[in-house]
Amino acid sequence: MKIVVLDGFALNPGDLCWSKLEELGSLTVYDRTPVGLVLERSAGADIIFTNKTPVSADMINQLNTLKFIGVLATGYNVVDVQAAKKRNIIVSNVPGYGTTSVAQFTFALLLELCHRVQKHSDSVFQGRWSKSHDFSYWNSPLIELAGKTIGIIGFGDIGGRVGDLATAFEMNIIATSRRETGQGHRQNFKWADLDTLLAESDVVSLHCPLLPETTGLINAERLKRMKSSAFLLNTSRGPLIVEEELAAALNGEIIAGAAVDVLSIEPPSFENPLFKAKNCIITPHIAWATKEARQRLMGIAVNNLSEFIHGRPINIVNP
Repeated sequence: MKIVVLDGFALNPGDLCWSKLEELGSLTVYDRTPVGLVLERSAGADIIFTNKTPVSADMINQLNTLKFIGVLATGYNVVDVQAAKKRNIIVSNVPGYGTTSVAQFTFALLLELCHRVQKHSDSVFQGRWSKSHDFSYWNSPLIELAGKTIGIIGFGDIGGRVGDLATAFEMNIIATSRRETGQGHRQNFKWADLDTLLAESDVVSLHCPLLPETTGLINAERLKRMKSSAFLLNTSRGPLIVEEELAAALNGEIIAGAAVDVLSIEPPSFENPLFKAKNCIITPHIAWATKEARQRLMGIAVNNLSEFIHGRPINIVNP
């Protein structure tokens, strides 16, 4: 059985091992695959794995030996799943591997907005503390989270874990989601519609999937409904936000700050308007990428293929 990994570098830049996948067939791993080389590199393959390399309907229809496509991520929009279904090709994804890491990173972004730890550390190394007349100083407002309200848009596994962390910080929680689940164990929680969430939250954190109805969810109109002191966080999908309108809101002090780990185009253009926005933190899509999370991702992906080989396919996204 021939197995091809089209873009393995993001998952495994050298600190993990492909040996468990090698046990299941003849394995070839490419760090990255340009779109124009997908067909050449996948020729004769029974199995292909992709993270962000597109696998289009045209490609699927030309890969006559293909039986299984493994997506090395939770989102699977890079694969034309309907074309695969027509060919009876199973497509599996990897759900749940990054819940803990993404929730942790969400609070890393929030705490950076609240304390600007790196900027203060940089100022110390630049000599400001040594030259100070006082034992203490700060370059930006320092914000305590206890008693503040976090609005969580999308209260699935990751949103719920963010809620757990918010509770530990003594925050109140407002949530909106496609499906309201029982949250009676939370004393600091309420469900609300989106407008109420935006108006009442001190922090708004995005954890919803990217769907036609959520694309551009955060736009100029909705930013104006937020508190002028509020922060916006996005560790979900870049296109949830209209970036030029967020940049305008930050520069116009409509809201106080934003921290995003995802952008609408990745890697971004140097012309992305958020690069020139006030009080905006941007990180390069790393919330998912702790070694522990990537080990879980690798393990689930291998198990997806193993179960398929044994006639028990799991995590199917095109049933």
